[in-house]
Amino acid sequence: MRRTLVFAKRNMIEMSRDMLSYIFCVAFPIVMLIIMTLVNESIPAEAGQTVFRIDNLAGGVVIFGQTFVMLFMALSVSRDRSGSFLIRLFATPMKSADFTNGYILPMIVIALVQSFITFAAAFIISRIVGYSLDPAGLCFAMIAILPSAVMFTAIGLIFGTVFNQNAAPGLCSVIISLGSFIGGIWFDVESTGGVLLKIARCLPFVYCTKVSRAAIKLDLGMENFVIPELIVIATAVVLTVLAVALFRRKMKADLG
Repeated sequence: MRRTLVFAKRNMIEMSRDMLSYIFCVAFPIVMLIIMTLVNESIPAEAGQTVFRIDNLAGGVVIFGQTFVMLFMALSVSRDRSGSFLIRLFATPMKSADFTNGYILPMIVIALVQSFITFAAAFIISRIVGYSLDPAGLCFAMIAILPSAVMFTAIGLIFGTVFNQNAAPGLCSVIISLGSFIGGIWFDVESTGGVLLKIARCLPFVYCTKVSRAAIKLDLGMENFVIPELIVIATAVVLTVLAVALFRRKMKADLG
């Protein structure tokens, strides 16, 4: 445990020194909240559009922010692999669990801080535009979206392990675009129907967004919250196990 915490502290310090992490993980979600709220305020009420209403928007934007945690996870791992840093550490008594936990823990902390700041900004914006967000729902949502944070972190670990620092960010960008497009962040996927809806239901991103929005509203029904949450949890477990297995295999290959 001590080795894990020491390694996690090192990774947290590395993230804190990267200005881009503040821009993409903290500032960008807040900017999107503000811009999309302004867009929502310009839409006539008779149009009946609710995707950009602050209660729906906050739930989507916080998931959008988690995708950047995935990006920085992939960058951190692939960058360490590209140099001799990990090779030197492989020769120490550290085990593969120390490495994977040391990478994952800081990202979960960052995701928690990110969600807190995003929800705090959403609460302030809701007061400005005259729409009340329930603080209890926002606090519950921070807990409910932890499985999605683990899922995106696992994807970042997989990409960082399998691909180099040039390819990993590009693949993460694909996931960010895919997740935001069919994850229901910027439009209602359920209303599209057809092939797009079928694809969305086969991937976990739309369920992450549904969990976040339902948790904010304390809508804890089976269809809107329980089933999507179970899907996200199952996906997070599978991807984390896969990420750890791939990292362990890569570690043995590098040592060999």
